Amino acid sequence: MLKTAGQLIKNAQQHIECVDVITAKQIYDRSPDAVIVDVREKHSADEAKLADSINISRGLLEMQVHKVCPQATTVILTHCGGGGRASLAAHTLKKLGYSEVYAITAPFEEIKEVFG
Repeated sequence: MLKTAGQLIKNAQQHIECVDVITAKQIYDRSPDAVIVDVREKHSADEAKLADSINISRGLLEMQVHKVCPQATTVILTHCGGGGRASLAAHTLKKLGYSEVYAITAPFEEIKEVFG
């Protein structure tokens, strides 16, 4: 049976920790080595991005994340435009062995307002 993107996202969210923007900012502020990974496509990140984020589009995540997050215990916050890709990316990161992964499930404008 075929699954929709919504079903995949819902399934991923059952295996990860989804956080709102305020909780994400608190996690980020108390974790000095935390990394914010913007999993949107490069052209979207080039148009507007968070001051401290690193852009690794979801399609390249498995190949590139180890370069910026070499430790399995690195605190990683994923974000996208609305939370779906961030959730899928966080699920992938958990499968790769990262233990401190959080998906910010909020619209980008909200995230930008809080994180700058």
